[in-house]
Amino acid sequence: MFSYRHAFHAGNHADVLKHTVLIATLQHLTQKDAALMVLDTHAGAGLYRLDGDYAHTSGEAADGIQRLVQASGLAPALQDYVDLVRSFNATPATKVYPGSPFIAQHLLREHDKLKLFELHPTDQRTLAGNVAQLEAGRQVAVLLEDGFEGVKKFLPPPARRALVLCDPSYEIKSDYGRVQDMLQDALKRFATGTYAVWYPIIPRPEAHDLPRRLKTMATKAGKGWLHATLTVKAGAPGLPASGMFLINPPYTLKAALQPVLPQMAQLLGQDRHAAFSLESGG
Repeated sequence: MFSYRHAFHAGNHADVLKHTVLIATLQHLTQKDAALMVLDTHAGAGLYRLDGDYAHTSGEAADGIQRLVQASGLAPALQDYVDLVRSFNATPATKVYPGSPFIAQHLLREHDKLKLFELHPTDQRTLAGNVAQLEAGRQVAVLLEDGFEGVKKFLPPPARRALVLCDPSYEIKSDYGRVQDMLQDALKRFATGTYAVWYPIIPRPEAHDLPRRLKTMATKAGKGWLHATLTVKAGAPGLPASGMFLINPPYTLKAALQPVLPQMAQLLGQDRHAAFSLESGG
């Protein structure tokens, strides 16, 4: 279960989609004065070297973030993403890529809280070391725990405002079911939280069933939902597409993504099958 390392995939097209959605969501949620708690169920190492051995081996960032830093005329939400990534780099060359923990911490206010769950022992140690450099004190907690279970003790949060980001590797088939179970439980504990799920779109029944099941769950609970997908190529090798599914999304998110997704498909597409979708309900 510890074979997956996000360092191989940092800055790829799936990260572009996931982190653009994350930034737009956090920008909205941090407009209210009340404290926000962010729970990241699969935090990874937090920071990644795009010129390091892992990323260099896969080369996936070249078809992701590296294409965007050279682009002009980006839609506002996509430009916000590129600007945030650039802020972690002292030179024009993009060599450092922030994962979701560092993106979240960058956007949070002093009175907000960030809980980071990571079960891979090596990544957890790296994450703890990277977070220590922030000198963020008690704002950020790094937990060597199963995020699917660990979020339970923090819901509902004291200020009744939370964003849960769930993006497991899905290397284990049971992850699909665990995502659904976690959200079902979380909605019972804290019905007004914002829940964001990333998932791969691959030739596996569970991958295609997951968004349908989440849509049904949200609808039955009377909650709004948003579903965005990005396809960059047809089939294997590698990851051809991925999606983000949100329950209780910010009301501003769909409008923010409408000009972004066609740009992503155009700029990140690897063949004529590049496409996107955006739907919402509730």
